[in-house]
Amino acid sequence: MSIRIHVTVNGKQYASEVDARDLLVYYLRDSLRLTGAHVGCDTSSCGACTVLVDGQAVKSCTMLAAQADGCSVTTVEGLAPDEGLHPIQEGFKEEHGLQCGFCTPGMIMLAADLLQHNPDPSESEIRHALEGNLCRCTGYHNIVRSIQYAANKMRELSKTAAV
Repeated sequence: MSIRIHVTVNGKQYASEVDARDLLVYYLRDSLRLTGAHVGCDTSSCGACTVLVDGQAVKSCTMLAAQADGCSVTTVEGLAPDEGLHPIQEGFKEEHGLQCGFCTPGMIMLAADLLQHNPDPSESEIRHALEGNLCRCTGYHNIVRSIQYAANKMRELSKTAAV
């Protein structure tokens, strides 16, 4: 059964026909060719497919594309400004928060959700937020440092924007 959806992805509006059983992650990857959300487990265990739906972190392998009808979705491709990197992406680069890179898009999007709700998280708050996303390479230490870097940078940017 086919369903028509209207969704905004990374600021661009789409009207699409989707199968009622299509998962959001496959809609993003196969229909829109946005491959940043990775398919890791299809069970919501790994978090590699994390995107923001209406500003909230969602594991897109457990959400139907039809459920995104009328929603705004942000993928890792849409996080960065037109020029350069988003502070979270910069943090992962500067603090070596990635190794193989498979979990990185999901970790970045989870960090975006965390930092919009808590701009100054403690190390334990960051580690708690990361509990739903798995990384098999880094041991999480550099990921935590990457998010701390981003939090500091985003606070600095908001201070200079307020002046």
